[in-house]
Amino acid sequence: MEVERVQNVASNSKGTTIPSEFIRSESEQPGITTVKGELLAVPIIDISDPDESKVLNSIVKASVEWGMFQIINHGIPDEVIEKFQEVGKTFFELPREEKEVYAKSPDSKSVEGYGTFLQKDLGGKKGWVDHLFHRVWPPNAIDYKFWPQNPASYREANEEYVKYLHGVVNKLMKSLSVGLGLEENEMKNVVGGEEAVYLLKINYYPPCPQPELALGVPAHTDTSCITILLPNDVQGLQADRDGRWYDVKYVDKALIIHIGDQVEIVSNGKYKAVLHRSIVNKDKTRISWPVFLEPPQDLEVGPHPKLVTDENPAKYKTKKYADYVHCKLNKLPQ
Repeated sequence: MEVERVQNVASNSKGTTIPSEFIRSESEQPGITTVKGELLAVPIIDISDPDESKVLNSIVKASVEWGMFQIINHGIPDEVIEKFQEVGKTFFELPREEKEVYAKSPDSKSVEGYGTFLQKDLGGKKGWVDHLFHRVWPPNAIDYKFWPQNPASYREANEEYVKYLHGVVNKLMKSLSVGLGLEENEMKNVVGGEEAVYLLKINYYPPCPQPELALGVPAHTDTSCITILLPNDVQGLQADRDGRWYDVKYVDKALIIHIGDQVEIVSNGKYKAVLHRSIVNKDKTRISWPVFLEPPQDLEVGPHPKLVTDENPAKYKTKKYADYVHCKLNKLPQ
């Protein structure tokens, strides 16, 4: 059965209304639930600051109090970012039949490939987004059949971006580790060390005739350890703060960092995974490029033993990452 892509729904919407399966309940509709006229002042951290203790403390404080922050002067050259974004945008502008070559099969247990619907929605609603998933690191985890051949520079642009991303990942993971009183490599080691996976997702949100009624991606925390998100310049990311939804300010060339579920679990709740969602735009296409740092599928993740005491018992179960993701995507109890 052919899967309906949101890009096609958008082009067939005649510019006035959207199908009912995309209309959210009033408790979710951004037109009702968004705090108007106020951008959320998510911490912005200059990670090139020579005062390393200041940077570390800023990362730890943001991870405890916000679960998200933006980093600037991160060392990824502008031209590397621009080429990486351009090849992803070009893929989604290809004719549908070219994109469908990379479609994930309905019975696949992996998220990799071109697709539309990712997780079970208990209300039967759909998100206004198409996506492409594929792993970009480590080399032995990559399946190039999910990497577009067109544009021809797609692979090179992705590999170049990832080359620079390692430094960002290492700095963040060391800071998070030291902030827990652990050795600087302990956090990274317990989530897979050099076998930890970088999973890229490109989210493509076409213009939506009724953006006040729809969501791109509904409210969620990321299953990952951390997520490094690169958006285009169309406003769309929202975060929950004290039970209210706010737009997160777009900062040109900044990387948005989300604390994910696995870091919350390893920290035994000191760091908080951020609850966030994406909204859509009436006139413009929004695109975002999150890279999820994930443990290998069979690795068991739980609260770090050094952080569990009689006074501070384990708040989370230890379980295989694959099992954790399966339960989360299918709305099953952990």
